Amino acid sequence: MDFWRDWPYPVALSVLFLVILLRANATYWIGRAANAGADRTRLHRLMETSGYRRARDLVVRWGAPVITVSFLTVGLQTLINLAAGALRMPYRRYLPAMLIGGVLWAFLYATFGFVSFEVWQRLYERWPGLAIALLVLLVLILIGFIVRQATRSRRRGDDQTSPEDADRASGDNVGA
Repeated sequence: MDFWRDWPYPVALSVLFLVILLRANATYWIGRAANAGADRTRLHRLMETSGYRRARDLVVRWGAPVITVSFLTVGLQTLINLAAGALRMPYRRYLPAMLIGGVLWAFLYATFGFVSFEVWQRLYERWPGLAIALLVLLVLILIGFIVRQATRSRRRGDDQTSPEDADRASGDNVGA
């Protein structure tokens, strides 16, 4: 991360914007392509997760504004862009929302993201034990959040499993 320190702010901001522009568009177009043949790909498993279903429902309900807001989230952004593509949201509606969200994302990372890293680095220089303990705590909180979400998602999935899905999962669908 030290190499960013030597870059002028507008250059760092532009590079970050280019990264998000490429990543978001790639995800959108993967979603568009997957819409036609997702049943035959590994992407199909992702598109059956509760996180993807929630993202798809958000895009259906709110449309383009949810694309912009997704860039202010962690973890939901990719699923929202994928859902927008899979739902075949018109590109003329997707692109402006993605551009505004991408600009917001780049500003956030170019300021808050780099500043946070700089603060942690200085804390490490003064009190390495405290800095490492803080980092471990943040990682544990993240792991706890992921486990909680996975457990909650699994419970919801069990509650919503149809008899046909249960037969398929157990291999009992004889007529297939």
